[in-house]
Amino acid sequence: MRTYDNPVLPGFHPDPSVCRVGDDYYLVCSSFEYFPGVPVFHSRDLVHWRQLGNVLDRPGQLALPDDTPASGGVYAPTIRYHDGLFHVITTSVGAGGTFLVTAERPEGPWSDPVWIDLPGIDPDLAWDEDGSCWCAMAGVTVARIDPRTGEVLEGPLPTWSGTGLRDPEAPHLYRIGEWWYLLLAEGGTALGHGVSAARARSPRGPWEPAPGNPLLSHRGSSSPIQCTGHADLVQAADGTWWMVLLGTRPRGYFPEFHVLGRETFLVPVEWADGWPRVGPVRERHPALAAWSPIEPPPVRDDFTSPVLAPYWISPRRRPEGCWSLTERPGRLTLTATGDSLDRPGHTFVGRRQQHLDCRAAARLESGTGRAGLSVRLDEEHHYDLEVAGGADTPGAGTGTGRAAVAGNGSGAGGDDGLEGAGGGDAVGAGTGNGWAAVAGNSPRAGGDDGLIGAGGGDTSGAGTGTGRAAVAGNGSGAGGDDGLEGAGGGDAVGAGTGNGWAAVAGNSPRAGGDDGLIGAGGGDTSGAGTGTGRAAVAGNGSRAGGGDGMEAASGGGAVGVGAANGWAPVAGNGPRAGADGELGVAEGDGPRAGARTAAVVVRIGPVRQRVAELPLPAGPVTLAVDICATRNPGPGSGPDTLVFSVETAEGAVQLAELDGRYLSTQVATGFTGRVIGMYVTEGRAAFDWFDYAPAISCTTP
Repeated sequence: MRTYDNPVLPGFHPDPSVCRVGDDYYLVCSSFEYFPGVPVFHSRDLVHWRQLGNVLDRPGQLALPDDTPASGGVYAPTIRYHDGLFHVITTSVGAGGTFLVTAERPEGPWSDPVWIDLPGIDPDLAWDEDGSCWCAMAGVTVARIDPRTGEVLEGPLPTWSGTGLRDPEAPHLYRIGEWWYLLLAEGGTALGHGVSAARARSPRGPWEPAPGNPLLSHRGSSSPIQCTGHADLVQAADGTWWMVLLGTRPRGYFPEFHVLGRETFLVPVEWADGWPRVGPVRERHPALAAWSPIEPPPVRDDFTSPVLAPYWISPRRRPEGCWSLTERPGRLTLTATGDSLDRPGHTFVGRRQQHLDCRAAARLESGTGRAGLSVRLDEEHHYDLEVAGGADTPGAGTGTGRAAVAGNGSGAGGDDGLEGAGGGDAVGAGTGNGWAAVAGNSPRAGGDDGLIGAGGGDTSGAGTGTGRAAVAGNGSGAGGDDGLEGAGGGDAVGAGTGNGWAAVAGNSPRAGGDDGLIGAGGGDTSGAGTGTGRAAVAGNGSRAGGGDGMEAASGGGAVGVGAANGWAPVAGNGPRAGADGELGVAEGDGPRAGARTAAVVVRIGPVRQRVAELPLPAGPVTLAVDICATRNPGPGSGPDTLVFSVETAEGAVQLAELDGRYLSTQVATGFTGRVIGMYVTEGRAAFDWFDYAPAISCTTP
């Protein structure tokens, strides 16, 4: 006997509704805050489903504002076929209410919404023999409506509301033989969920409850499938009856966690004494006589199609300007619309996680934006593998060349200026308009608009031009015609006056001028800067800076710091050169700010933390997450483990292994499941491909 495996539609596909047209079956699910909304599927055997598209695929049909909360949006659609048209009725919670759309073909195009003034959620449609259209709503009420205009013609009328359990919802009306049947979910959509039924001679009632309600519930059971409910009935072409419904597959130690959201299951239905009878939902059932397998979707999306595949979704909206498949053919190019995944309004394109064990990976082209791969439940619960930093070129700094250089520490680049590195026996150099300072063991002279330099040993520094000069060494200092600036070494104190942008290095602390900082010295003494001074410091101590600009630090293992408008310092043991409008280069023992790095960032409720970081070489990078379900849960075990890794031309590196419980419904709350996708929160990013597949082998404790 042929069998099928449950769920038939895995992953975040809740609240299923199904209808049959000839030998074909069509199914829709809730989409909540995601766009496009209401995925629509086709099958020939109720087991193998292929997504045809999305019912709500343009902003004119579905406008979810940024303040739509997670798990808000589109709830519980119903699909029906009547008089040559497909009808889908649903509710946009917080963004308009209940509406109806129609199409001649399930692929669409679907009409603009027809709004219906009925309170509640989970609307249903059914037609009487005289053509009257009835709409049932959670609560439970029924009303007679005009589906073409949305006008309420009669009601809403109160009707049977279940056996007394909480949340009577998901009503579905059916005319079967001489009876009207009402299928109802109650007990809440969590562990108490169940399916009950009643019947009447008219949709107006009175209703007779089914003996032995609920027809179906897994509450209190040890089944691996839980939360069963929100069901819809369909008669197959061979006359057999079937029920689609939602359920979950929790994992881990008590109280267990489910991470995929609510999924779509299938169970056979028998009729006895005028009532439907349904057994428990098992992981494997005997199949329908018709058997029509389909080709599984490709593992890889190479983005060669002119449109995105229908399974790609985005939170709330997907503006045309934030994504492109034509800008770089064969690439998905994303443009940032928000600066954080922690708030609505960001650019994210993802797909539902559909398997307990799976692998997702994306190939990110090199660039200067901030982008990556994210596993998300909502804005407060997501794990991100993020690439950020400068281009693949070593060193950084262009513009007008306000430069600073210091010793053996690390270096940083700024967007308007950096530029430089000194130390060891290397010679620093700065030209152009640069207000620059250099420290090292070799002499140095300045540029065309004012010096810029410092000496070493017994050599005196020199300045030319308008005299914005700086000198360091064992001797005395000399300044220009616009005010000294600079002082020497030994135990002497440097001094600066006038308007001078100055810098000093030596064994003693302190240098300053009346218009700005200027400088600080060695030993263990900290430098200081005041005023607007564009200042730099060299020595064994920590840092100095001014309110308007650059700030430098050096020596030993110290880290340089740059602030304000980004005239940042650089340090290292390598060479350095910079000119007005040219790229500066810095190399050294420490890490380089502006360098390209990969990091794993976790957001769990109010906590945001970088848990791992890795410098990246030049070139594209593959970002991957391997998800493995827990096999033998024990105390403290979560539902699964997420392992994040990166792969470059130099090989693959694992960055972090994270507990999956914090991306579960039990922690995050809500009605959705995990979505894995690509994002950009700064600049632009191009993705070459995206892979998603069930894991071939996956081992966890």
